Amino acid sequence: MKHFLSLASATLLAILSATAQYTPSPENIAARQQFSADRFGVFIHWGTYSLFAQGEWYLNAGLNEKEYSKAASAFYPHRFNADEWVKAIKDAGAKYITFTSRHHDSFSMFKTAESNYNIVEATPFGRDVVGELSDACQRQGIALHLYYSILDWRRCDYPIGRTGRHTGRQLRPNYDTYFGFMKNQLSELLTNYGPIRAIWLDGYWDHDADTIPFDWRMEELYRHVHTLKPACLIGNNHHISPIEGEDFQMFERDLPGENTAGLSGQDVSQLPLEMCQTMNGMWGYKVADQNYKSSGELIRLLIRAAAKGSNLLLNIGPQPNGELPQAALERLKDMGQWMRRYGETIYGTTQGPIDEQPWGVSTAKDNVIYLHVFNPETGDIKIPMKRRILSAKVVNTGQAIMARTDKKAGTATFNVSKLDGEPDVIIKIVMKQ
Repeated sequence: MKHFLSLASATLLAILSATAQYTPSPENIAARQQFSADRFGVFIHWGTYSLFAQGEWYLNAGLNEKEYSKAASAFYPHRFNADEWVKAIKDAGAKYITFTSRHHDSFSMFKTAESNYNIVEATPFGRDVVGELSDACQRQGIALHLYYSILDWRRCDYPIGRTGRHTGRQLRPNYDTYFGFMKNQLSELLTNYGPIRAIWLDGYWDHDADTIPFDWRMEELYRHVHTLKPACLIGNNHHISPIEGEDFQMFERDLPGENTAGLSGQDVSQLPLEMCQTMNGMWGYKVADQNYKSSGELIRLLIRAAAKGSNLLLNIGPQPNGELPQAALERLKDMGQWMRRYGETIYGTTQGPIDEQPWGVSTAKDNVIYLHVFNPETGDIKIPMKRRILSAKVVNTGQAIMARTDKKAGTATFNVSKLDGEPDVIIKIVMKQ
């Protein structure tokens, strides 16, 4: 009887655990707060696909996976230097790096016991890139996040979805074994590589809930991560509303609440927010893609993200030799120069009190409002004022600027027509507490 009761209790406990709502740990809440305060991170898409110089989705273009995988034997990025990468990114003002530990082509950029198709065992390079990057991040005080693909175009046990249908593999779908593989790899990443602040998942969209119903068992996977590392943040690039157990919400190629790219139509949640965007057109290195956004465009994107209460995760696709492209380095340098002067208007800020306007956007911190004026030719800009203005100045020059206040309407008006600054003019308004 006692044995029966213990089994029944264990079963009940398992059911309750499976259905219990996720409660983030105090360490997780602290990590969320720091993540939100950081506001700027750099995404790095790098793997053996860089050898083809056709972007990170090249295997999905109808290539045979066995032929594609031969590229690993030629992957020797002799100019890779983790400390140089991290220094360039840190000097740009970014506070964290999100690195592709394993992409859809199944190649692991770390030493794993789960597959010999990894950078240490399958390449002449033989070095653990994730390990070296983790060490460099720790030395230089940069947080490390790891991208991990839950979609696989090479493994036979992956239950095939919308992509990777023509890679020549012999399909033997078995989600139990594939799920176990993912859990084991995530265990390796979270226990062998020092402090990993976040896991960035991708590929959920491969099984469309409407046309290809599929149970990814995400909440089980999330519990696995949080059991190993309660503070570790989890985000999933699934293009839908957050799933129970996620710690931040991401938006691909669009700011929260926008959907120009057709990938971010989901509602904006109360979780910390992050939008990701490329410097040029591709995530992975593509030799023909030199269509880089200007430094001014990227700085404005960073400002607009902060004004939405969101981080910007800005992507770079390193070259096959291990170097960051010169065009990317130049833009990082320009962004760093701007952030050293005006970082106070971005770091640790929240969404401003004014939604985006033709003249620009706003960010806020405590009793301070920052107006980022992209279009001074607008002339007068009127903003709501619920508290008395103690001071207002143009951050670019340090000069005071007067406001015309209308107490009855509760507004303040600034004339910005004679102000000039690239890529924006910043007005700092200190309010009475």
